[in-house]
Amino acid sequence: MIQPNLLLGVNIDHVVTLRQARYRTMLDSPNAEPSVLAAALESEAAGAHSITVHLRADRRHIQDADVHLLRQNIATKLNLEMGNTREILDIALAIRPDFVCMVPESREEVTTEGGLDVAGQREALRTTVKALSDNGTRVSMFIDPDLDQVRASAEIGAAMIELHTGTFANHTGDLRKAEVDRLCAAAELGHALGLQINAGHGLTTKNLPDLWPVPHLAELNIGHHIVSRAVFIGLRTAVQEMLAVMATYRD
Repeated sequence: MIQPNLLLGVNIDHVVTLRQARYRTMLDSPNAEPSVLAAALESEAAGAHSITVHLRADRRHIQDADVHLLRQNIATKLNLEMGNTREILDIALAIRPDFVCMVPESREEVTTEGGLDVAGQREALRTTVKALSDNGTRVSMFIDPDLDQVRASAEIGAAMIELHTGTFANHTGDLRKAEVDRLCAAAELGHALGLQINAGHGLTTKNLPDLWPVPHLAELNIGHHIVSRAVFIGLRTAVQEMLAVMATYRD
């Protein structure tokens, strides 16, 4: 099989947001839906290369049981987004996801806003990265395209960085071009330091082509746009639609 230029991790958090609007967990009722596992399997059937979920401290969508269910049943890779807390670290060490992406987390935010301050939390993150890496999980830092944050991520032993593309997605014209320049510089430095370069946040089929100047991209993690499109065209088609656009990336 020919390896595609760019891999897709499908974030299915917001499938569970819909379930949580009525059911606290998948065990509350035999009617609890939509199924997180069905969403993962449908994404895999469409060609997704990994499944991403964020187990938040406040459990606003993904629940512990969801992560266990996915770990036991999906055929691709499991990417667990998590804040740097002892509780979630213990869960990650027990479940052993293929990847962990360390993210900033605030109870007040609607979704993850901005990158993690790796440079300001080196020692705490270094300990977590080592624990996860020693347990067989590759670790990524979700960071803004800031060169100091890239250097700090390499210094603490992360295998990957995921560049926060929210600012890119929210701007147009010259402001977007300026953010692309920042993303390019961060990707170049990260690659030179031996890091895998991933990206995510706010990405859509419409804005992805503007991201293509960024070199060395290995994987995109995309959720909200895919789930939103799925409302109208179905999840499998939404994933395939995204993959079709991603196939135009050339590093």
